Amino acid sequence: MASRQVKKPVRKKETVRSGVSLLTDHDIYLFKEGNHFGLYNKLGSHVMTVEGMTGTLFAVWAPNASRVSVKGDFNGWNKDTHKLTVRDDGSGIWEGFIPGTGHGTLYKYHVRSRYNNHEAEKGDPFAFSWETPPRTASIVWDLDNRWNDTAWMRDRHARNSLNAPITVYEMHPGSWRRVPEAGNRSLTYRETADYLPEYLQDIGFTPVEFLPVMEHPFYGSWGFQGKGFFPPPRPSGPPPGFLFLFAPLHQDGIGWLLALVPSPFPRRPPGRRGPGATAHTGRGWAGSHASVDRPRWAGWASTRSILIWRGWAKASATAGLVSS
Repeated sequence: MASRQVKKPVRKKETVRSGVSLLTDHDIYLFKEGNHFGLYNKLGSHVMTVEGMTGTLFAVWAPNASRVSVKGDFNGWNKDTHKLTVRDDGSGIWEGFIPGTGHGTLYKYHVRSRYNNHEAEKGDPFAFSWETPPRTASIVWDLDNRWNDTAWMRDRHARNSLNAPITVYEMHPGSWRRVPEAGNRSLTYRETADYLPEYLQDIGFTPVEFLPVMEHPFYGSWGFQGKGFFPPPRPSGPPPGFLFLFAPLHQDGIGWLLALVPSPFPRRPPGRRGPGATAHTGRGWAGSHASVDRPRWAGWASTRSILIWRGWAKASATAGLVSS
């Protein structure tokens, strides 16, 4: 008698693993209050290893969504294969760990609203890197960096004292200088590092203030219409180049300031406009002001400043256009 063969069920390959999170109950408590100033370590995309599997944990706040998924170069930009799970604590945060993704992965969130089932693609508000405009995908990125400015850190208290002279040079990195022989492109951050410190010393400025160093789709706005709060503008190079720029400045005794402009932002995808935002137009570009009275939005805006102070630990920040 022939033996009977029992067909084993085929286990479906896990595309998104739920239940993986960087958020604790205390994180959620602070988030709801609008007092969590380290959200860049919790939300966004973070490469990690879970039970031997390397991948990326995605987390995004979408309180008015009925469905959120991640689409990218890893799944053929399919909106249906990698759905996130909303937390059951009323925070409105959606999460999911996707094995096989990592540093350099291109992605967007596909969001379906609870209102009229409207669907839209959105960039990650906590992404550390974006594609070069006009491309609009977020990029999984690790902000690891080593500084070479021990002397500056040792003496900076004297340079920053109330009795120390200060003359601020304001500049927009994307339009400060051009390279005519290369299609009139902007300088990269590393190229800027070759010219800027000596230039500032020659004309007698002590710190340089960079106009909003946030990813922005329209360079005519000088960065005052950001779509990504956390990454530096991609046309001048990836984040390591941006961080590389500051060591030569400090080595030549030049400090630096970063302008923070939490509003306005683009009205069209993949910008940040949502329920409660107010629209405005001006000088050929249109944008929206955020609902600054919402505590969770305030926490999101504040964590950008904290990243400057804690994460980069080298800069001061100036703020503008904060209120609507």
